[in-house]
Amino acid sequence: MGLRLTTTGAKRLRLLLATLPAVVPCIVCGAQSPVSGTTALSQLSSLPDAPEMTLPNDAESAAAMRAEAAANAREPGEANSVRGTVMDKDGTGIAGALVLLRFTDNAAKERAERTGSDGGFTFHGVPSGAFTLQVSSVMYATRLVTGTLAHGQALQIPHILLAGQHAGADAQVFATADEMATAQVNLAEQQRVLGVFPNFYISYLPHAAPLSAKNKWSLAIRSTIDPVNFVLVGASAGFEQASNSFSGYGQGAAGYAKRYGAGFADGAIGTAIGGALLPVLLKQDPRYFWKGTGSVRSRAVYAMTRVVICKGANGKWQPNYSNLMGNLASAGTSNLYYPSSDRNGAGLTFLNLAVGTGAGALANLYQEFFSRRMTPAADQMFTQGATEAANSTAGH
Repeated sequence: MGLRLTTTGAKRLRLLLATLPAVVPCIVCGAQSPVSGTTALSQLSSLPDAPEMTLPNDAESAAAMRAEAAANAREPGEANSVRGTVMDKDGTGIAGALVLLRFTDNAAKERAERTGSDGGFTFHGVPSGAFTLQVSSVMYATRLVTGTLAHGQALQIPHILLAGQHAGADAQVFATADEMATAQVNLAEQQRVLGVFPNFYISYLPHAAPLSAKNKWSLAIRSTIDPVNFVLVGASAGFEQASNSFSGYGQGAAGYAKRYGAGFADGAIGTAIGGALLPVLLKQDPRYFWKGTGSVRSRAVYAMTRVVICKGANGKWQPNYSNLMGNLASAGTSNLYYPSSDRNGAGLTFLNLAVGTGAGALANLYQEFFSRRMTPAADQMFTQGATEAANSTAGH
């Protein structure tokens, strides 16, 4: 869910578009020869004796087997592996750096590796799921990198750059997964299309830290009380008033106030349920994760299917129950405060659910292909600086 569009919101949008033309004009615009047995025997008897061979002892044999296994393990295409290179600011590999591999939602124990002479490291047989790498070395500030390993994947981490510590600094600087997620949410709350319209529910980081319950509620509340949201709700209520949509509310200031309250409630309830409450209970991430690579077709399919597929707290894709159930709950709840003449039966409620799901797919297409170009903070804050900012949020 990038741009959050609830089912009831889609219903109101559909009604508005149906009635708007009556109020405001708009433009939308080869085999060998056989040999006899006697000849074969004479040929065999003329062969020289085989040279004597000395078999290695058990220790040598075991060492050779270990060396061969290690060599085979370094094959670049090995599945369930995580590899990368630790470098300094000049692009030189840092030898001997300590890399700790921790698992977010897995009982597997922490693992450690030292980087080689070129700064490279590799973890083999890594369980699939979310993980965190803590990289540290003498005279460098510690850095954390989060990621998610799919089953059977050989994951190559982008170069990990370590910054030198300030002179006299005794403590290393790093952030926990929750601190990284909080920093990323703080940055997300600065994302605005054209520098104005809030665009908080999208992540341009491919391996963003999983959101805590607090992070999810923070996003939901911040998007609901954003000043621009109040203006947009007011504009929508004004169009409804002009076209006499939801006529049961009447006209005048009282009618406008009722339309405004209903519109604000639609958005607030949909965001609270689909963007916070259900994602917390079901451990799902309400954000849209920008793909950004691949063919236009693959990106389009990815975008449209994110309304029914989302990323879980374990970093794996799963059915997007939060969005679907949130839209359904929002559509049903709205029947409590809409005029009786405009309340929907169950059939129409599910129809509006389908309309809202389709509208969400269109919103995701916009997020995938256009929003990054129109969001000034995206490249600056996420691509270039989000992880670095998160790594420096706490000192230990």
